[in-house]
Amino acid sequence: MDKHLGFSSVSADDGTIVVPPEVRRQLGLDRPDTVVEFVVRDGALLLLPRVAVHPNDVWFWEEGQQSAEREAEEELAAGDISPAMTGEEFLAYLKGMIDEKPGEG
Repeated sequence: MDKHLGFSSVSADDGTIVVPPEVRRQLGLDRPDTVVEFVVRDGALLLLPRVAVHPNDVWFWEEGQQSAEREAEEELAAGDISPAMTGEEFLAYLKGMIDEKPGEG
């Protein structure tokens, strides 16, 4: 359902659009570093609030990582998981990987 919230103008100098305070609060656009996606649909402009991805987290959204995440989710759903390792077991596992010679594993 549409809710009319008023009008705003676009600055001819730099294209700035002022979003009414009520809309900013309702959609969480009043938080620092808010990102808005612009979508044109059937001649209408939609502004969609989005969550910004911190530059340190961009790797997580790359296709290779997302593929690995999907694979892990499928393994979890199928119950194909190993019990958790203790810290000592994990370090021993990593040491074994380092000590392994190429072509042996």
